Amino acid sequence: MTNNLQATTTLSNGVNMPWFGLGVFKVEEGPELVNAVKFAIKQGYRSIDTAAIYGNEEGVGQAIQEAINEYGITRDELFITSKVWNSDLGYESTIAAYETSLEKLGLDYLDLYLVHWPVEDKYLEAWRALETLYSEGRVRAIGVSNFQVHHLEKVMKNAKTKPMVNQVEYHPRLTQAEVKTFCDNNGIQFEAWSPLMQGQLFDNPLLKELANKYNKTIAQIILRWDLQNGVVTIPKSTKERRIIENSTIFDFELTAEDMDRITSLNENHRVGPDPDNIDF
Repeated sequence: MTNNLQATTTLSNGVNMPWFGLGVFKVEEGPELVNAVKFAIKQGYRSIDTAAIYGNEEGVGQAIQEAINEYGITRDELFITSKVWNSDLGYESTIAAYETSLEKLGLDYLDLYLVHWPVEDKYLEAWRALETLYSEGRVRAIGVSNFQVHHLEKVMKNAKTKPMVNQVEYHPRLTQAEVKTFCDNNGIQFEAWSPLMQGQLFDNPLLKELANKYNKTIAQIILRWDLQNGVVTIPKSTKERRIIENSTIFDFELTAEDMDRITSLNENHRVGPDPDNIDF
């Protein structure tokens, strides 16, 4: 299992993806972003997750380049993810969006490219474009984000290549058991966004109790729960203290009973949009 920050899971196509990474949702372009990404890489993070809609691919690319130049790591040690936005879903437009993302990031390829949301009547064409990029060797792995079981089934019915990853909102109050079981059974790696529920779990009595028991923070308890559930996770932070704290989860293990207690907090409660009702 995962015992260090560079530990990886093997995707269905044999590509290794780090279990743990840094998300940059809502982090604006500028020094704070560049410094956060560089600091994370310096601390041992190897996975960075961005998206076209975040509007910060250029800053992420700058940070990657500076980290490579300053810290003696190579591009192939990093795992970089981006996502195609809803307004670009379509065959030609998705391929063009991929090229734009690469250009902004200053990279020759991405490790993972995702369809960001399952916009009805559009995501199948976008998936076809991702299959083309993948078959041409321009991206190492392809996947989806925010897909429910019926979206995945529809893609897989028409696909030559099935999604390798499904990145969804996932935290103790939204465990998405049905989607996770489907992904687990079909060799699709489950990945969590908003694993800390945007801070809304930090006053939860059970999580406080477990934090005391294991002498860890509530964030560390939740992120450890993710890992032990076999879920790749990418908590967002720009604060150096947090970036270190979030990744200090490889030196303890939750008991099976405590894992179940955390899972029982589920209320199917979303902080983000419902994938079946999106209007953006």
